Amino acid sequence: MSLLVGAALLVAVFATSMISGIFGMAGGLILLGIFLLVLPVGTAIAVQGIIQLIANGSRAFFSRAYIDWRVLAIMTLGLLTAAAILFIVRYTPDLATVCITIGVLPILLWIPQSWLALDASKPHHAFICGFLGGGINLAVGVAGPTIDMFFIRTPMDRRTIIATKAAAQVVNHAGKIIFYWNAAMVLAPTEWAAVALAAPFAIAGTSAGHWVLQHLTDANFKRWTRLIVTAIGIFYLTRGILLVI
Repeated sequence: MSLLVGAALLVAVFATSMISGIFGMAGGLILLGIFLLVLPVGTAIAVQGIIQLIANGSRAFFSRAYIDWRVLAIMTLGLLTAAAILFIVRYTPDLATVCITIGVLPILLWIPQSWLALDASKPHHAFICGFLGGGINLAVGVAGPTIDMFFIRTPMDRRTIIATKAAAQVVNHAGKIIFYWNAAMVLAPTEWAAVALAAPFAIAGTSAGHWVLQHLTDANFKRWTRLIVTAIGIFYLTRGILLVI
């Protein structure tokens, strides 16, 4: 990895962590897209998981007073169920499938509430959120829109949404790292050093995003989340279609 590429990745880690710190998602989508340009699919998912674990861990720590622990526990049970199924079927990702799946996920955010009124504060909805969100996160590396559709319509305020989602993502990314650990082992020592160096940039970006979040209204938070994730989804969908044409 050249010095220029390494520096660009550090800037990307800071910027995407800041975006995630504000919106609770989107940053991981962008970061995975960058890693998919330079790494094999499984390795990219694992490395993105390591950095996102740090970023989400710091975000969960900053917002720990607002975490809904009941919702988190139920979501974790859903994740473990999905992980067991994927392990049994010996699932292996491919680039086109990953891109197309991520590309269509933002559609979920635009489904009218009257059609699909999901609410993570309800126990059975929290389990489904953990199962779908955790399963898709393991399968394609990110699941922000899937998880977000359970939170964007919930009566929780933006601080509780961000805190609970961050804690859930800590669990999801930890599971993803374990699932793709063998793929991560292809990294050279210098590449592992770059990942380690990225950790403080992820924390700094998250801290900056947390500050911005405190000055954002609930209405603007939910509106901009949909728009940003949709734009990213269009990029992924386009790339995935080009890979299969």
